[in-house]
Amino acid sequence: MRVKFCEATDMHIAGAKRLGRDPCVDVRLVDMFFLKCHEKVDEQRLANLKAEIESDGILKKPIVVDVNTNVVLDGHHRIGALKALGCSKIPVVLVDYQSPKIGVKTSEKGKEYSKHKVIEAALKGEPLPPKSTWHYVTCSKEIAHISKIQKPVNVPLENLK
Repeated sequence: MRVKFCEATDMHIAGAKRLGRDPCVDVRLVDMFFLKCHEKVDEQRLANLKAEIESDGILKKPIVVDVNTNVVLDGHHRIGALKALGCSKIPVVLVDYQSPKIGVKTSEKGKEYSKHKVIEAALKGEPLPPKSTWHYVTCSKEIAHISKIQKPVNVPLENLK
């Protein structure tokens, strides 16, 4: 699958260091301070993930962030878990959220959220309910959850402090 990702010169996240060499997926190590969350987290899910990451001693997968707004599209619980573990950095996959290859579906009954609503919720600091959106990528006329572009990074926690 090939989704266009922005180069380092296009990003607004300060102090980002590139991880890996995959030309299709731009993974950067960024300071979580610059990220804007569009969803709240489920406390039980957060506690479970924190325990798993702490036990493993590594973060297995990066999160997905819009390169133009720093809005988190996938990975809110990973951010919360790492913050609770005293980390300040996180690996991210940078994407252009306005690309027609990236979309959003609503998982909250009776609600419908657009890309604009997702960005607005994050930038206004008014996050949506936990797990209320489902971001996807389109490849070969099929859609897949956006996690399809999150390749394993297995970064030790001490590298994220």
